[in-house]
Amino acid sequence: MSKVVLITGASSGMGKLTAQFLSDNGYTVYAGTRNVDTINDGSSLKSIYIDVTKTDTIDSAVKTIIINEGKIDVLVNNAGYGLLATVEDGTDEEMFNQFDVNVFGLLKVTRAVLPYMREANNGIIINISSFLGKIGLPLLAHYNASKYAVEGIVDSLRFETLPYNIRVHSIESGLFGTNFVKNGLVANAKTMAENSPYKELVSHFVPIVAKAINEGPNPQPIADAVKNIIEDENSKIFIPVGAEAETFIPLRKELSDEAFEIKVKEIFGI
Repeated sequence: MSKVVLITGASSGMGKLTAQFLSDNGYTVYAGTRNVDTINDGSSLKSIYIDVTKTDTIDSAVKTIIINEGKIDVLVNNAGYGLLATVEDGTDEEMFNQFDVNVFGLLKVTRAVLPYMREANNGIIINISSFLGKIGLPLLAHYNASKYAVEGIVDSLRFETLPYNIRVHSIESGLFGTNFVKNGLVANAKTMAENSPYKELVSHFVPIVAKAINEGPNPQPIADAVKNIIEDENSKIFIPVGAEAETFIPLRKELSDEAFEIKVKEIFGI
């Protein structure tokens, strides 16, 4: 019997690619999305409605999969987006929404599948994180903080699941060529305004990030990493994938905090 995989945020980008890749490789994949019609394209994927901000949709989806398959072997927490805003400008709603999707949603989906994995004494949880869970960049403090939180969840959850043969991993993604700029970034109006006191920083930094994503490589390495984690019981806990992750994360470990900050300033011209 093939492994049953639930992946959130699978309507587009690296989530959809990963879901299709696993399905093509013999896994039974439930592609969780708020836009079910985007998955119903004749492929072998099984689309299922999940809005990670709505607990009832999570519980319903998990119960449906258990009824249909009797198990969930792998959870890939992929749903997420980025808020582009200064700390000064970020609204209550914006900062809450950022954590509601990237952190609370991840926790809620994980909470929903854990009882079944624990009872089966088997499971794999893979969180799609970011190199920005290890380093900070301007205008992305809220997103940075959410990904730092994801890294912390992995650190702690691994101890809780250890007795039940449940592995927990993080893929620290770099910047890939997806539709993240179009669909995955939300910009604060005050930060982006012409009269913003941060205008100079915005005009310098935003094009750098947009260019890196729009012209970035295909996100297939993310899908490859997910498959490798599933199939390798000795897989590393935290796996950097992509140029930025493979550059900055080792530097973060090698340099002092002060030296690393200087290096980031140099690379991004800050």
